Amino acid sequence: MLRIFRNAILDKRITRKTFSFSAIAAKRYVIKDHYEFDQKVINSDNPVIVNFHAEWCDPCKILTPKMTELLEPSDEIDLAIVDVDDNAELVHTFEVKAVPAILAFRNGVVVDKFIGLVDANMIENLIGKLTKKKAT
Repeated sequence: MLRIFRNAILDKRITRKTFSFSAIAAKRYVIKDHYEFDQKVINSDNPVIVNFHAEWCDPCKILTPKMTELLEPSDEIDLAIVDVDDNAELVHTFEVKAVPAILAFRNGVVVDKFIGLVDANMIENLIGKLTKKKAT
């Protein structure tokens, strides 16, 4: 976002680049194929939580918005959504046997995972672990 301010003392316009909250909040990706997965997850500088889900899965309909809500204030962790029906190759590669399945990646490597609907505390602990390890 570009904002223009007027400095009354110098009678000049000053252009200042500022970031809106959405520009610095966690990035949320909907992964469409293996190439995009490599680009946005494996090669990411930030840790990425990958949510394997399906439209027909009722627990996924609860977990996906909760993950988005919990990651929204963080600019250190990204969220990638993978639809298992559209990405059979990724499902096979990461041996996803049930949905929802959550995999946490750091530097292209799976560092943590869980399967099924879990409570908010478990998600917050995962976010905390990823945030702490990045800081050290």
